[in-house]
Amino acid sequence: MPDAQLIEILVAAMVAGVILFRLYTVLGRRTGHEPQSQDRINPVSSAANLRALPADRPSEPQARSLFDIQLADPSFETGHFLKGARSAYEIILKAFAGGDRASLKPLLSDEVYKAFDGEIAKRGSTAAAETLAGITDAQIVHATLENQTAEITVSYRAQFAHGTSSSGDYVQRDVTDVWTFARQIGASSPTWTLVATTGALP
Repeated sequence: MPDAQLIEILVAAMVAGVILFRLYTVLGRRTGHEPQSQDRINPVSSAANLRALPADRPSEPQARSLFDIQLADPSFETGHFLKGARSAYEIILKAFAGGDRASLKPLLSDEVYKAFDGEIAKRGSTAAAETLAGITDAQIVHATLENQTAEITVSYRAQFAHGTSSSGDYVQRDVTDVWTFARQIGASSPTWTLVATTGALP
């Protein structure tokens, strides 16, 4: 009986050896279709290539900041913002010319409102010397996002008109104004507040 068991073990070992040899000849042998070393995929570079673009941040600082603002606030769109900035410029200057403090208050930061209010008080009942005739251009020149506060600076080119007391004719002059608007990302109000201006008020 022990001899029979030994024979069975030897036969099983031979069969296993044959199977392993055949597996080696099939799996371990080159077929001519294996990728060469230069064709092998680098996992790091592959993962980088799989990143969906437009997830890449733009290279220019201003474009990067606008991109970051849009990531933080998906409702933000540059064209829509510029359209609103043009309207804000007109509304604020019209309210300033008319001494309309109630309209100015929610659109300006405390510091800017104080400056506008001081000019209105200084003017008294006298009408503003100049009024906005039209905006010829408006462009974003700077943008930042810090601590969820977005700030965007817009450069305006506009024309202002004032009349002469003798003839009543209007004279226009070209003006460049640079205004900075700010908004807290996530705030319930969509309004951008004017937080800084350059140039004298009309």
